Amino acid sequence: MLIVFFISGCKQDSKKAKFTIGFSQCVGSDLWRRTMLEEMKMELSLHPGANFLYEDANGNSARQIQQVRRLLDKGIDLLIISPNEARPLTPVVEQVYNQGIPVIVIDRKTASSLYTSYVGADNYQLGKMAGQYISSEARDRVNLVEIMGLPGSSPAIERDRGLNEAIKANKNIHLKAKVYGNWLKDHAEKQLWQIKEQVKDANYIFAQNDVMAAGARAVLNKLNLSASVKVIGVDALPGTGGGLEMVADKTLNASLLYPTGGKEAIVTAFHILNKEPFSRENNMQSLVIDSTNVQLMKLQWNKVNSQRKDIEQQQSLLEEQRAIYNSQQIVLNILVITLVLTIVLGGLASFSLMENRKINKSLEAKNMEILAQRNQLVEMSEKAEAATEAKLNFFTNISHEFRTPLTLMLSIADDLLKQERIPDGGKNIHIIRKNAFRLLKLVNQLLDYRKIEYDKQKIRASENDLVSYVREIVDSFRHHAQKLDVQLNLLSQDREVKVWFDTQMLDKVFFNLISNSIKFSRDKGHVYVRIWQNGNGYVCVEVEDNGIGMNPEETAQIFNQFYQADHTPTVGSGIGLSLSREIIRLHQGIIEVKSEKWKGSVFTVHLPLGNGHLSPAEIATTEGNTADLDQQSKIYTADLEPVFPAKKSEGLASPKEFSILLVEDNDDLLQYLEEKLGEYFEVYTASNGPAALNLAFQWIPDLILSDVVIPNLSGKSLCEKLKSDFKTSHIPVILLTAQNSIEQQISGINAMADLYITKPFNFDFLLASIQNLIKNRLKLKEHFTSDISGPEKLALPKTLDRKFINDFNGIVEQNLSNEKFSVDDICREIGVSRVQLYRKVKALLGYSVSDYILNRRMKKAEYLLANEDYTIAEVTYLIGFANPNYFSTAFKARYGCSPSEFKKQRQH
Repeated sequence: MLIVFFISGCKQDSKKAKFTIGFSQCVGSDLWRRTMLEEMKMELSLHPGANFLYEDANGNSARQIQQVRRLLDKGIDLLIISPNEARPLTPVVEQVYNQGIPVIVIDRKTASSLYTSYVGADNYQLGKMAGQYISSEARDRVNLVEIMGLPGSSPAIERDRGLNEAIKANKNIHLKAKVYGNWLKDHAEKQLWQIKEQVKDANYIFAQNDVMAAGARAVLNKLNLSASVKVIGVDALPGTGGGLEMVADKTLNASLLYPTGGKEAIVTAFHILNKEPFSRENNMQSLVIDSTNVQLMKLQWNKVNSQRKDIEQQQSLLEEQRAIYNSQQIVLNILVITLVLTIVLGGLASFSLMENRKINKSLEAKNMEILAQRNQLVEMSEKAEAATEAKLNFFTNISHEFRTPLTLMLSIADDLLKQERIPDGGKNIHIIRKNAFRLLKLVNQLLDYRKIEYDKQKIRASENDLVSYVREIVDSFRHHAQKLDVQLNLLSQDREVKVWFDTQMLDKVFFNLISNSIKFSRDKGHVYVRIWQNGNGYVCVEVEDNGIGMNPEETAQIFNQFYQADHTPTVGSGIGLSLSREIIRLHQGIIEVKSEKWKGSVFTVHLPLGNGHLSPAEIATTEGNTADLDQQSKIYTADLEPVFPAKKSEGLASPKEFSILLVEDNDDLLQYLEEKLGEYFEVYTASNGPAALNLAFQWIPDLILSDVVIPNLSGKSLCEKLKSDFKTSHIPVILLTAQNSIEQQISGINAMADLYITKPFNFDFLLASIQNLIKNRLKLKEHFTSDISGPEKLALPKTLDRKFINDFNGIVEQNLSNEKFSVDDICREIGVSRVQLYRKVKALLGYSVSDYILNRRMKKAEYLLANEDYTIAEVTYLIGFANPNYFSTAFKARYGCSPSEFKKQRQH
């Protein structure tokens, strides 16, 4: 009986070691990989029968190969490996796989597809997520520095590729520098010190792990740049020194969660060993952790740590229970002859098993809770993606809806222009028609871009004569080129060149390039369109102009989405050239640009000859239809229509009482406002910031009306400069803009604008606002000039105006008794010219300088005669008059009586 029970005990012990799992780690010293190992051990605690063998290669590929072979010799049932390097480890991994032993590759892949399953995060998506986060946070220009990992490391390469893919769509983000930190803090610090000048210019640093990010923050602290530079890392590990702690204490501004996958690797391993279904590719989900969610993540991780401690305590209890069970089993084997003891020991064993089951169920419930929380985060991310897609669909649908009312507007405008009697020669109708075509072009470009970018539209190419096709497009521009005094020529080496292209798409490219060249050409400029074959299997179409050109920075970004150069003299969307590039890419061609500032630009399109580069789905069964080129040309030539000049006032017309300076870069709107406001005011016009500033200083208008977005100097900056100069600080400024959010309106008011009106605006409201501002300024003048003590009490709206009046009044007051006091003395004291002084005093006080000085002298004379015991002669000299007779004459002209009569009246 004893032998039988000992044998049964041995069999039970043998059943405990059911599987042997070997884990080869590339390096186990950093926090992230220690966390991976801890997660594996926690999951293995739910499988007490498994034998786990761990090897650490400490960053040495040769050592890792030896360790894998040593694990093979120990008879492992499954291998989990994180390769130190892809290619050196590939042969030994293939060897294990070919021997029939399952292989799970974790975190890093090998150079072969011979493995059973992969567990790890998508490093490309991590980099892309970082770039998207920076784009969403950026409001102004961003100078970015990237700290990469180990050169040649697949995670470093993929994260860098994802980052660049995400930020290339944002023209505000500029990647200034890259360094390799080799995943280590001290190495990252050394590399950053070598580029400290770029670091000083940066406002964002993206490090490919939190360790290097901490090093970046240390460098910033030493450079006193910590407050102005945001640092973003990767890993977001919990615990002391982890990414969560660094985000919470603001060492890092954000960190991307990079799951270790330790738990998932063990779960997958047991699915494989138990012949259960499993996924070959297990890509872990990630999210951005910053100040908005770091406390929630810390609470979750604290809860996980608490649960982990509970698991460890329960494991300790479980081990105690197992020890009790084993001791009871020994007792049972020894005292088997006693039936009573056997029953007692059997009952204890049953009780122990029930407790173990309860503990396991509790652990499973807690694990399910953690898994549910992770699934919830993934679900929220998917909902956010769905919402973004819904917005894009709505934007596309509403763009479609724009085309119907635009078509009606254009049709009615064309009908009105055909009528014989049209007021003003149809000028306003022409403006409506021109801007309707402009809107139609924008809508068409947005829809085409949406189709190419998101719907993956394919071309339908057919063989056509490219020379005749381009000639027809060029001919549609000749009339408008002649109107603008631009020479337009087509030059071709061949009379006919057969090329495979989509006639319904390629015309958008040439229409856009030629219209831009004409638009940006100077007076008596030229545009040449050349066609030739380069001998390398390509035909080239070149569009050259001698216009304003671009600098290298603008040339580098000209094909980016929604980019517009600052010098652009016309309104545009910034999508035309980006759309052209996408269409050329669909044709497997290339578009490039060469440009020099003020010397012109050359755009060259390279299209491949033949149809070998096209797939069967991209080849049309019928020839291309070019019947809609006339309609297309109307859309693109609308911007080239000359602007109708506003009617100027006749020479004999009476001058207006008040003047206005208009600042607007849209010629149509500028001419419209000039004509409408010219009925009420003298109007000066400017189309850019510097010109407006010069006119304001030259004419000192009564009010300035400016658009916010104007070339060279924004409307807000123009307003700040005008309000900061005492010569123009008193002028009311109204800003017109299409930026209608509350934040943007507050920004306009903070720029010291007197009024902020959004487009589209009602002209009557605009006129009433202008008149009201001018009227209020007149009331200020009346209030100031009504009392001699006014300057000290009047609450002038601007600090500079208040200081000027105080200084001016103080100089006059100190020199009232000086009979030789003159305007030149005031100019010398204040430091301005006579013209500027006269204009400023007239604008603020409503008097000339001489009249104002005389008024103050008469006021003081009135006070002295009524309240002091001075003779008429003494009063005369106290107020700066050289002759009592002249004083008496001036006083009587003002008050209707002589000084002596006035004094007698006051005494009685």
